[in-house]
Amino acid sequence: MSSPISPVLAEVVRSGFVEGHHRGSLVVLDADGEVTRSLGATDEPCFPRSSNKPMQAVAALRSGLELSGERLALAAASHAGEEFHQRLVATMLGEHGLTEDQLLCPVDLPVDRTAMEEQLATGRGRTRIAMNCSGKHTAMLAACVHNGWPLESYLDPAHPLQRRIHEEIEAATGERVAHTGVDGCGAPLLAFSLTGLARAFRSYVLAEPGSPERRVADAMRAHPEYVAGTRLTDTWLMREVPGALAKAGAEGVQAVALADGRALAFKIDDGAGRARGPVLAALLRELGVDSAVVARIGEAPLYGGGEPVGEVRAAF
Repeated sequence: MSSPISPVLAEVVRSGFVEGHHRGSLVVLDADGEVTRSLGATDEPCFPRSSNKPMQAVAALRSGLELSGERLALAAASHAGEEFHQRLVATMLGEHGLTEDQLLCPVDLPVDRTAMEEQLATGRGRTRIAMNCSGKHTAMLAACVHNGWPLESYLDPAHPLQRRIHEEIEAATGERVAHTGVDGCGAPLLAFSLTGLARAFRSYVLAEPGSPERRVADAMRAHPEYVAGTRLTDTWLMREVPGALAKAGAEGVQAVALADGRALAFKIDDGAGRARGPVLAALLRELGVDSAVVARIGEAPLYGGGEPVGEVRAAF
């Protein structure tokens, strides 16, 4: 039986002509946690990709790992690979008696184009530390060191750390994990619904101060440049909208919670990153977020001959 066709969330407009669409699903929760808007398959499981990193970081804290400030933000990061990101990952590895070779994330170049060009210019090439999930992997290894757990198998779904992450995700989302896969960085990837993802982010911003959930949310909001990068949307939003918690994921996933507990989550079906900003900006406007950063987030121009000739825009 074929799946229902998802609604159009964004349209591609070139020279006044709609040449394409991006379909997907979205959900919005009010401050009380009630669903106020739902389009598409918001209660069906999906892979949240890196939007689940705050929950992975909470699991590391619950395992007894002591992290705070920039280090805790980096544990929940999809960092851009800028020099300050890589420097702190290397520092954290050293603080826990670890080496880069013990990271099981792939070797990679920085996500940030400027950082990538700088790294190539120095002849360094691809490294594990430059990979955008290296902060998360470092925190996972550090938690294993703290507990005396095996290091070589820390990505095995049956590993004590991964079982703790599984428990944390089910507690935060209020759902049973529907499927286990492998993320791009090699870590176990757990499937749950967009509604569950929004619910988890809402619970973190409303959590009791000092709790593991609130510590992760507070670290991310205090140090957003370590969660993403100086030129990425999550950083802009958390820096310029007081109390906002934001984390993007691959394949067009995004989750955001505002300080009062309102939250949203969406996924673009075809994974197009260019649709993420316009959809996010439209939802933030619906929630009454009054900040200049919303317009900047929503910018997704199309070019012809080097000049802007159109845009990707929200269509809901």
